[in-house]
Amino acid sequence: MTMAEKVASHNDIDLQLLYFTSTSLSADGKSLAAIGEQDGNPNLFRIDLATKAVTQLTHNSEGWLRSYVYFDGTPYRGFAKASVSFDARRNTLYYLQGRQLRAVDFDGRERVLAELPDDQVTAFTHVSADGKLICVPTTDEAAFTEDEAWTERHKGIDARVRRLGLNSYLRVFSTETGEQVLCEPVPSAWVTHVQFSPTDSSVILYNHEWPSDCGIRRVWLWDGEKHTRLRQEGEGRSRLDWTCHEMWERDGNAVIYHGLYTDGTAYVGRAPVDGSEPIEIRLPSDWTRYGHFTVGPDETMLVTDGYYRSTANDEIKVSPWISRLDLDWPGGAIRWRVLGRSDSNWDSQDSHPHPITDAEGRFVYFTSNVEGRRAVYRLPTAPGEPVADVSLGSA
Repeated sequence: MTMAEKVASHNDIDLQLLYFTSTSLSADGKSLAAIGEQDGNPNLFRIDLATKAVTQLTHNSEGWLRSYVYFDGTPYRGFAKASVSFDARRNTLYYLQGRQLRAVDFDGRERVLAELPDDQVTAFTHVSADGKLICVPTTDEAAFTEDEAWTERHKGIDARVRRLGLNSYLRVFSTETGEQVLCEPVPSAWVTHVQFSPTDSSVILYNHEWPSDCGIRRVWLWDGEKHTRLRQEGEGRSRLDWTCHEMWERDGNAVIYHGLYTDGTAYVGRAPVDGSEPIEIRLPSDWTRYGHFTVGPDETMLVTDGYYRSTANDEIKVSPWISRLDLDWPGGAIRWRVLGRSDSNWDSQDSHPHPITDAEGRFVYFTSNVEGRRAVYRLPTAPGEPVADVSLGSA
């Protein structure tokens, strides 16, 4: 098993990758975009992968914004850690500072694009592949009043939204002019993730966060005309399953997701966007550690920071492993290889490893606080001996 290489660190700053729905790697492979936090103030940084130089791009001094999933932030003030998305071809980062939607490039040139309404709470944003559009999901503020719905973080918010008839909105802005070109209501929903199709910026993948019927109401597409759910009941799928962490394949042909069936068994799934039947592969019954699955260069490869259990008596509470999965979706099979360890302690959203690969699938990059401060590491993805073969129906 290979030891991980540290590629981004700082003695005084906690560094982390962007959320896994946005790459952190520049298209030329030379730089890494990261969030860094010092003295309670998060900011954006560029890391030169050759020299490992860390350059600060923004200069926030107001803490962090209250948003999903940072519920302990300040309302309408500070840097939104959940808001950052990266246009890797143009080396431009988009983020929220208070109510302002901003852009900053790798030379530190910053501009304000737009200002959001003052009665909306935000979440994870996404920039289109052509760099022309940025989508900002917002939800009516009344869903987040200071009662049990808020203090329980996520439990009860979806029910409150539905009970009060509140909305979320898919707000799309021009990255050139800052004009809001779309504001599509999503009634009775709490939307926290949005992702443009990598091949068609008129199509947006989005979610309903923590719904009671998560098995059928989590994963949705908006195609400019209609809203379509991608996972239905049937073929072993239930509305009571847990489904999460949806993301596009790089070719835009399908969406990857994962979750737990009602019997507690974990699965990873692939839903084609042409409406054909999803394929889901059940994992061994004791592989239930929380984690994320992220796409590789094509649909045959994923990487993950969770689920694998080395032995039956392995009782580590959070996953220490980074794994590569080689998939045969039509055959319903996975060849699972452990690449190395992250050993992050998962003590907060910021220390989740959130692994991503480069475009060629040569390396997997991830966050870890194994040495105290958060830093970014990488492992080569060259296949070794498989530790497990997983197939449809295994349990």
